[in-house]
Amino acid sequence: MLWGRVLGLCQYETSKLVRIQSVRLGSLKWSLNGAILLVICLMMLWNRQYQVFDPVVSSVTTKVKGVAQVLLPGVGDVVWDVVDYSGASQDKNSFFVVTNVIVTKNQKQGKCPEVPRNGRKCKTDRDCERGAWDQQSHGILTGSCVKFDVLTKTCEVSAWCPIETKTAPPRPALLAAAENFTVLVKNNIRFPAFSFIRRNILPQMNGAYLKSCQRENDSLCPIFRLGDMVREAGEKFSDMAVEGGVIGMLIKWDCNLDWLMRRCLPRYSFQRLDEKESNKTLYPGLNLRFAKYNTVNGVEERTLYKAFGIRFDVMVFGQAGRFSFIQLIIYIGSTLSYYALTTMFLDWLIGTSCYSAEVGQNYSQRKVESVQDQQKCVLCVSHVDENNIRLVKKSLKKSLQDVKPVSVLPRQEDTGHLRAVLCLLQPDVHMNHDARPPPDQEADPKPKAPRPAWCRCNCCAPSPLPQEELCCRRSEGACITSSPLFKQLVLHRPLLEAVLLYRDPLSPPADGGLTSALRHCAYGQYISWRFGLPPPDAHPAIPSCCVRRVRESYPSPDGRYSGFTPARTVSMQGCADGHV
Repeated sequence: MLWGRVLGLCQYETSKLVRIQSVRLGSLKWSLNGAILLVICLMMLWNRQYQVFDPVVSSVTTKVKGVAQVLLPGVGDVVWDVVDYSGASQDKNSFFVVTNVIVTKNQKQGKCPEVPRNGRKCKTDRDCERGAWDQQSHGILTGSCVKFDVLTKTCEVSAWCPIETKTAPPRPALLAAAENFTVLVKNNIRFPAFSFIRRNILPQMNGAYLKSCQRENDSLCPIFRLGDMVREAGEKFSDMAVEGGVIGMLIKWDCNLDWLMRRCLPRYSFQRLDEKESNKTLYPGLNLRFAKYNTVNGVEERTLYKAFGIRFDVMVFGQAGRFSFIQLIIYIGSTLSYYALTTMFLDWLIGTSCYSAEVGQNYSQRKVESVQDQQKCVLCVSHVDENNIRLVKKSLKKSLQDVKPVSVLPRQEDTGHLRAVLCLLQPDVHMNHDARPPPDQEADPKPKAPRPAWCRCNCCAPSPLPQEELCCRRSEGACITSSPLFKQLVLHRPLLEAVLLYRDPLSPPADGGLTSALRHCAYGQYISWRFGLPPPDAHPAIPSCCVRRVRESYPSPDGRYSGFTPARTVSMQGCADGHV
């Protein structure tokens, strides 16, 4: 057992191929394979599938420059420089520029009425809980209800007074001149796998270049005008400056580090990252607050600024690739499966109306070999009063005669067997057509036992096994064993001896010791005659009446019979070819 398993490992299995000699199909096959090869090569070159890649590691620093003079309500003309409009909020990989502002001057620590927003009004002191506070409050409630104006009373709070009352930003934006500010973006990148370092300020760029370069004429210029950045994002700076927003600056590095095609340059693009429509968001735009403090007569005061502005987020992504032989082999191996599309298309084409049904069926039979599950025994049944083959499953309870077929197939004639029949009917064939079995082996067409319920020809014998309970007919009528052709093709001893001699030319004469071989040969003759070419993996079942006549003509000396097996099926092709 162990040695058998070891030998089983020393085997090689390969796919079965069917070669069709056709100029049309051959030309179409090579045309499709050529088109697939062209697509594979183009995709390999376009996507650089022959390279191994490493993601970028980067750092970003920015420097904003610009000066603007602004007329602030209640303040006057004020000059804003880089500290005023960008120094309050500087984050990693981003910078903020103030574009609009609401100013609340001369705030001091004290008590003052709360702003009456969202129904925050009062009638008596009971409506104001001392020490209370919520997210919308500007201070801590003192417990008093005071006048906000002539008609309105609100709760008094301890806060920086006077409280900021304006909420809507000025239109147009006060710092719209920030559109002309510029920013220098310095981006240093590294690809650790290749030990490659570069930055967006290229080696050939000097001080004179940076002072004069403009993005409109040079896409690699690292100095950007804020108005141009917003415009390339598809927005209008004057509109966005009112409430503020977020602009994303995308720097993409797609580097090819191969020696003949070395290229590693940045590509800049811009897009808006926040929701720009005010009526679609609860808190539109972007704003923050900061204050400037001073002391007047020993009292600390401050000026509160609610600044609206644009935040620019710099995002760097990309990769570098270098040729790798291993990666090329992996890509080639992964694309070999694309050639299966040619086979699928040609198989589909053969099955369509472009080819006849006969050609398609012949191709399918040669290409596909059906194998039945060994646990499910499928029997093949043929009745003399039907011109088809029934496929039924073996049943242990119901007689084979009454089992419903799984499928019904047309009978495929064995042309060799038909020619052999014509050969037998020729008068010059040197066969003794009058030869009979020995007188003691003459059989009676009708059995002496009572007729079984499943029998239709009145010649079947009872059987204890359901798979042997099969008649030669589906309806009442004469038995096939009464046909003269049955005696000539199945029981004729000279023909059976000729078939056995064709199999083994040196076999001894079929005397009494070879009666079993004649009996099994008779079974094969019946199958070739009535089944033609049986369906693959289906076991032909011989009717009980035919088995009885064969056994009576060629009985076993001890009365024991092993029964018919598919391996013993014999065709009469030899006789048809003139060899038998």
